[in-house]
Amino acid sequence: MREVDVPMLVDEEFPRVLVVSHTPFSRVSGTAMTLSNLFSGWPRDRLGQVYTGNITPSTEVCENYFHFPPRDHYLPIQYYSMRMLGWNGQTPLQQSRPIAAVHAAAESRPAVARVYAQLRASADLSPIRVPPALIRWMRDFRPDVVYSMLGSVRLTRITALAARTCDVPVVPHFTDDWPATLHANGELFGRATRSVQETTARLIRLAPLGMVISQPMADEYARRYGIPFSPFVNCVDESFFAAPRTEVDRQRGVELVYVGALHLNRWESLRDIGAALDDVAQTGPPARLTIHAPERDLAQYGRHFADLRRVRLGPSLTSEEVPAALRSSDVLVHIESFDEEIRRYTRYSVSTKIPQYLASGRPVLGYGPAEVASMDHIRQAGAGVIVGTNDRASLVRDIAALCHDAGLRERLARNGVEFARQEHARENVATRFAATLRAAARAGSVTPDAAREHLTPRRGGVRR
Repeated sequence: MREVDVPMLVDEEFPRVLVVSHTPFSRVSGTAMTLSNLFSGWPRDRLGQVYTGNITPSTEVCENYFHFPPRDHYLPIQYYSMRMLGWNGQTPLQQSRPIAAVHAAAESRPAVARVYAQLRASADLSPIRVPPALIRWMRDFRPDVVYSMLGSVRLTRITALAARTCDVPVVPHFTDDWPATLHANGELFGRATRSVQETTARLIRLAPLGMVISQPMADEYARRYGIPFSPFVNCVDESFFAAPRTEVDRQRGVELVYVGALHLNRWESLRDIGAALDDVAQTGPPARLTIHAPERDLAQYGRHFADLRRVRLGPSLTSEEVPAALRSSDVLVHIESFDEEIRRYTRYSVSTKIPQYLASGRPVLGYGPAEVASMDHIRQAGAGVIVGTNDRASLVRDIAALCHDAGLRERLARNGVEFARQEHARENVATRFAATLRAAARAGSVTPDAAREHLTPRRGGVRR
């Protein structure tokens, strides 16, 4: 995959885009950061967002917001029932104390995990209450196209509603294969799986084209849904680009750095690396793994690293602190879980951090299933060593090669920087992204009647 030359748009050529998402434009998460980077340079009067999360939006990219919080989109009886169960009505439902307790127990107890899955499915499939103020706001904004990264049945329904309300096409952007894995274990007697499939199919009928996060995903989704898909992953600005570094601090040894989350069993793969470093140190320079993860993840999973003397739990990082942390490393670490169910979920995904890793001028150690798109992306860039099997001997051997061979580290790092400039430079990606949304807007609304769901007026809004 190589960037093609796309002419930059002047302000009046940018379509008016209504973004529907849980997280508003900001730098608080990988998803929000990707969203902000892709819409970088968009004329602010041509961008609006409906968001459901209780997060303060940034005005860096967008100034026109409509907050659609849980109190407004859950039916009153459901909203107050959840409040009685201990939810504060502000944080995500999964963070309420009762639900969070069930989630934590589900990590090790299959019976509890099944209960948690039923609770999640029930909340996701519950009816949506749409206030008249939201309908008026969307129509007054007059979008040319609706864009969303989706991620749930509930958000997909809200996105489809926005497109139908404004009679414009929608561009879905799938960043992982949630339509094939969400509620896929028979939740609600199979009704949840059917709802995911039906809701996604109805949305696709409103879309002239779609976006995904990797080329393998574009190929699979074009086959699955019958419309063209283009890959768009996170992009990086100049602050992330750095020259390769070959000299290692002899006193400290080789510094491996991981920046990212620990959920989806990623902590297990990091633990494997930490354990392998003891073997590596017996034949070469000492090495250490520093992990920078969200505070919540460190609190939940940090204990699993307590007995590994070559693992350091570093501080959680703000988005502004990430470039310096990457440059402090000699080798960057990307991991995915070998768990069979999780690898189905991540098989087409490319992490937000990978473009940042490639631009940072450091080689990458990739440890996870060889077939997942993130590992293939590193391999395609020629920027790292991939350990694609859950094998201790292979892991030790390949870590040792990176630690011992300065020439190898430099060559991989230079490949990564070159690839990042071609594929992930923000100006180039944002220009191509804008041109794709413009093409979708020009296509006009797509068979709205075929996808229209029955809307019944209710006091205080519309229920769907």
